[in-house]
Amino acid sequence: MIRNSSGLLKQNSSSLELIQRMLDVGVIFIAMIMAVAFRHIELSADYMLVAILSVFVFEVLSAIRGVYRSWRMETLLAEISSVVGVWAITVLILLMVGFASKTSAEFSRVTISTWALLVLVGLAGLRVLYRALLRGLRSEGLNTRNVAFAGYGKAAKKMSHHITTQPWMGLKVLGVFDDRSLARLGTQELPLMGDLKEMVAKARAGEIDLVYIALPMHAEKRIVQLIDELADTTASVFVVPDIFVFELFHAKWSTVGEMPVVSVFDSPFYGINGGVKRIEDIVFGSLILLMILPVMLVIALGIKFTSPGSVLFKQRRYGLKGEIVEVWKFRSMTVSDNGDKVVQATKGDARITPFGAFLRRTSLDELPQFFNVLQGRMSIVGPRPHAVAHNEEYRKLLHGYMLRHQVKPGITGWAQVNGWRGETDTLDKMKGRLDCDLFYVRNWSLWLDVKIIFMTVFKGFVGKNVY
Repeated sequence: MIRNSSGLLKQNSSSLELIQRMLDVGVIFIAMIMAVAFRHIELSADYMLVAILSVFVFEVLSAIRGVYRSWRMETLLAEISSVVGVWAITVLILLMVGFASKTSAEFSRVTISTWALLVLVGLAGLRVLYRALLRGLRSEGLNTRNVAFAGYGKAAKKMSHHITTQPWMGLKVLGVFDDRSLARLGTQELPLMGDLKEMVAKARAGEIDLVYIALPMHAEKRIVQLIDELADTTASVFVVPDIFVFELFHAKWSTVGEMPVVSVFDSPFYGINGGVKRIEDIVFGSLILLMILPVMLVIALGIKFTSPGSVLFKQRRYGLKGEIVEVWKFRSMTVSDNGDKVVQATKGDARITPFGAFLRRTSLDELPQFFNVLQGRMSIVGPRPHAVAHNEEYRKLLHGYMLRHQVKPGITGWAQVNGWRGETDTLDKMKGRLDCDLFYVRNWSLWLDVKIIFMTVFKGFVGKNVY
């Protein structure tokens, strides 16, 4: 007989999902009522129709993005980013519908903006409250799940460490089960609970909720046999490949036809995400260009009057998928290196003009790249493009360097707002920049882009290593 698990709420996950969906719908309608009341206007059928249409679009996009899946093993920020991103796309779709149908003028812009903001705050607030409730339940021993590892190795140790250092998951690591003896296993960081037969027996008795099979890939027959045995239990079973463990820790599963595949290296901008990213670039890029055109005109005159030569400098750099693109900058040097060897600017570099030094320190030399954004060569946010010569150098020195080219290069990026700007005179500096770039590729969301743009305004224009 299977005993009752300490995961008191896990059997009611469908009901909880339904409640969460209903609360989200309630937020959308209540926010509309509040926004209309704030403006002291009538809650007409047109405004209610907008709310109804938004619910439909939001629910469809939520299903596509998996907003209502289990977030037990992911952070609160990741969950909020997901729902905020879906709501942002929903609002964009509504705006496009209003523009196409020529009905946008019938609505108060302040009211719609207030409503959209209230919904965003409400959706995020619900996630915070929901997590707080679950955290309280888990501190009382409720809504927890017991985890066991089949096979002792790097994958098991890494996942166990992640779980034990993230108590909000509500997961309790029982230990590892392995047919090998303690003498063969050597130094052991996880308690050995028994062999694999004992693990299957405990799973059948309901003492184990999640099983992570972390056996070596060459033990294929044993893995298949273990999966067959665990099919006679109620435990959730996951296979953790032991190869490329560090990359796979961020990998995602998908299917080709009916065949499951795991994406080890992949771009986040296929399908709807690519469309969202392009809309973001066009909307934000156009607005920013309108604001900075007068500044760009002044800079162009300053360059023309302070040094001979062209106003713009076009440099060949790697873009999406490693394709070579021309990136525009205001000229800040007396030379225009663009060949097989490009020497980075250093402190006191004689090639830099006095006015160019000011442009480089403030990143104003990068402003023409907003034209590259509208052309589709670049994005507002993404890994900074390096000269082709630098790419060819560092791709040989740093593992995974070319993975940063799975997305379009950006005017600003996660590396820049975290201090990795300017000269990369050591391999460690480039490694720091690369780590930030790969973090962005793996964790992209619309919310992350907005966060980076916001951070750039306050800390992304200057840097101590920028010459």
